[in-house]
Formats: sequence, C-alpha cells, structure tokens
Amino acid sequence: MPAYVVVDINVNDPAGYEDYKGLAPPSIAANQGRYLARGGQTEILEGDWTPNRLVILQFDTIEQAKKWLSSLEYSAARELRHRTAATNMVVIEGI
Repeated sequence: MPAYVVVDINVNDPAGYEDYKGLAPPSIAANQGRYLARGGQTEILEGDWTPNRLVILQFDTIEQAKKWLSSLEYSAARELRHRTAATNMVVIEGI
C-alpha cells in the first residue's frame, strides 16, 4: 500500500536550506520515493492550519518511508534540515 509523508517546514536559515534542497532529492529517489508536492502555493480551504512550506512525498509502503528517514543516504540532509528549519512530519498509509 502506498504511503505519503507530509512535512510542514518553517525555514529559519534560507541559505542553509538551499543546500538541503540539493541533498534531499537523491536520497528520496535512492529509497524509491518521489515528490508529489514541494513548496508550491497553498490555499486554506477550512480550519486554521497555515502551513509554511509544505512537502508531500510518496513511497511504496510506510516501512519504506521510515527506512528513507533513517537511511545513510538521507543522514547528512536530515542533519542540515534540523539545523536550518523546524519541521512537523507525518506518514499516512494510502488506499
């Protein structure tokens, strides 16, 4: 079953985050993931959630998404993301 990683990112170091944006995609591809949305325009339809920078990734399974997050390929990018941004991240099983 597909799995979707949804990340709400509040960038606090734009220059450093640019480096992250170069490191993350190869790690996602190496773990059989792909971007569905990445920092595009968002519009609130209901409620009071105002995402900062929204990213949606697709993986084949929740296990694959979790494998990517803890992978060696993503480790440097993950560390850089933690230094340059505050994030909220969830994974949800698709249908």
